[in-house]
Amino acid sequence: MKVIGIDPGTASCGYGIVHEKDGRLRAIDHGWWKTSAAERPELRLKTIFDAVVELVALHQPDAVAIEESFVGVDARTALSVGQARGAIMVAAANAGVGCAEYSPARVKQVVCGYGRAEKQQMQRMVKVILGLQDEPATSHAADALAVAICHALAPPLLRIAAG
Repeated sequence: MKVIGIDPGTASCGYGIVHEKDGRLRAIDHGWWKTSAAERPELRLKTIFDAVVELVALHQPDAVAIEESFVGVDARTALSVGQARGAIMVAAANAGVGCAEYSPARVKQVVCGYGRAEKQQMQRMVKVILGLQDEPATSHAADALAVAICHALAPPLLRIAAG
């Protein structure tokens, strides 16, 4: 199973691709897209949409896994993350690829064994699980890989429920 994991955001949107075969995970690619706050919102969303379309076309995943939004004190941030999630979901749907969503706590539980793990701990565990030479350069890329790991390792019934 090949999974594209995405840590949504409009300023920085992380992505990570993992391949699971016979219980073994391998990282294929990871990184992040950045958009400028000076750019009009619809153009920022189009940048994310186009990047996901390109990634899906290039890698032909079995699924796209997205981290659910965490609604903190800043409603404006939550709204912008929600818009990015929408652009990602539509890009995947246009390609005929299903989307699954996982809460940040669920992803941390699967990857670190603790649902309240810190960002640095997530980066270290992603490196270890995937056998990477270095930790992902940003927490956005690490979070995206973690979401992909979470989906790839989920039992089949949980994957169906998440998607």
